[in-house]
Amino acid sequence: MNFLESVEAVIVKFNDGIWAIIPWLLIASGVYFAVRTSGVQVTKLGDMFRSLGEGPKGKGKNLDPEYGGISAFKAFTISAASRVGTGNIAGVAVAITIGGPGAVFWMWIIALVGGATAFIEATLAQLWKTKEASGNYRGGPAYYMTRGLGFKPLAAVFSVALAFTFGFVYNAFQSNAIVDTMSTSLGLEGWVFNLIIGIALAAISSVVIFGGVQRIANFTQVIVPFMAGLYVIIGLVVIIININEVPGMIGHIIGHAFGVTEVVGATVGAAFSHGMRRGLFSNEAGQGSAPNAAATATVSHPVKQGLVQTLGVYFDTLLVCSITAFIILLGGDHKYGLDNIEGAALTQTALANEVGNWGIHIVTFIIFCLAFSSVLGNYYLAQTNLQYLTESPKVLNGFRVGVLAFIVIGSVTSIPVVFALADTFAATMVVLNLIAIVPLGGVALKLLKNYNQQKRRGQDPVFHRDMLPGLKNVEAWDGSDPVTRRSEEDALK
Repeated sequence: MNFLESVEAVIVKFNDGIWAIIPWLLIASGVYFAVRTSGVQVTKLGDMFRSLGEGPKGKGKNLDPEYGGISAFKAFTISAASRVGTGNIAGVAVAITIGGPGAVFWMWIIALVGGATAFIEATLAQLWKTKEASGNYRGGPAYYMTRGLGFKPLAAVFSVALAFTFGFVYNAFQSNAIVDTMSTSLGLEGWVFNLIIGIALAAISSVVIFGGVQRIANFTQVIVPFMAGLYVIIGLVVIIININEVPGMIGHIIGHAFGVTEVVGATVGAAFSHGMRRGLFSNEAGQGSAPNAAATATVSHPVKQGLVQTLGVYFDTLLVCSITAFIILLGGDHKYGLDNIEGAALTQTALANEVGNWGIHIVTFIIFCLAFSSVLGNYYLAQTNLQYLTESPKVLNGFRVGVLAFIVIGSVTSIPVVFALADTFAATMVVLNLIAIVPLGGVALKLLKNYNQQKRRGQDPVFHRDMLPGLKNVEAWDGSDPVTRRSEEDALK
């Protein structure tokens, strides 16, 4: 065993230990916030969809035409681009293969629990966001750790961990997935083919990421709804073809989750473990990544974007992951309890069984869209945290070049030590973020109370920082943004 292999072994052992604890911390925090908010992730479902249309061009706001900013929907698509990636196809397939159909049920439960955590962290990110010279906002855990918690060292470590993990490693993983699926679809392989695809992907990515957050947002607001719509249509086709089997499939999912239905090779414990893990990894609630996108939105009340980001958890897990699960479970007989299955290949095969060989190519195209949008979403989250550490344009451009380099590297090889470190940094992010949002959660609850009071008066909720005079270090929310000005109708109420 060489030096790198020895280092990898130590890191992997550490990761196994810490990741055995972290899921339970995330579940505990989700339940805690769900209770404290009276189930905001369920009771405010209607408000989530209404808030999705909020933004610089919001209805009835009489905005200054020169005013910039990112709409709630664009911020939603940036976070969705990061959340929804190859794991929604390959990861779900692996969870079902090892854990059985019951894993899908626990995936759903984790999404419902995680929605409360996503609400808290996104609302806090909105409150303590900062305004750039361009008129756009920026924020996230590093900012509420500094301004809300008053602990800069915590924020600095978090920023480094996220910038490295999302900017470099996760993007290398996405490019690797693109190359693998394209190789399967086209029947081509070899490092030359992989390198050509990697360079092409890096070139396309550079056009978008060098254009800043507005260009990223403009791109993701097109590609994310498109890929989601296409995937839903494919899922509906599979469901319609197998409509008579759908009730049995749902019963199989729920029955296996509770041990009522026996599945050879997959225990109830395996279903719970892998469903929980896939749900937590997929929706990222509590990890502190999505709040960086949430902070970019220009909305009239912090709670509105908190609700939008909760909807993002549902979009990722209850919609996209479920479509993958339905394709696999309706696509024929499967063996469970295996640990050597290629996840994406299982989804491709299951779809091909239903619609023919062209299904393999459709999955390849969808994975490309998912992975490419993830590259852009991941990059922006990383950029936000780099800019917390330094505003140097040279450092930023150097970081962008590094991101593009890792995209190419990921297409031709994988570096086990680097990927192992990514798991370590991801664990670090979760722990540091929970250290911040648990004590700061009370502030989010006060904001929710303020939001509910205005709703009961029949008003479109608008927040100004003087409504909660005890708040400190709040830079925005002084009433200067056009979107935070009350309409004449609301002002009279």
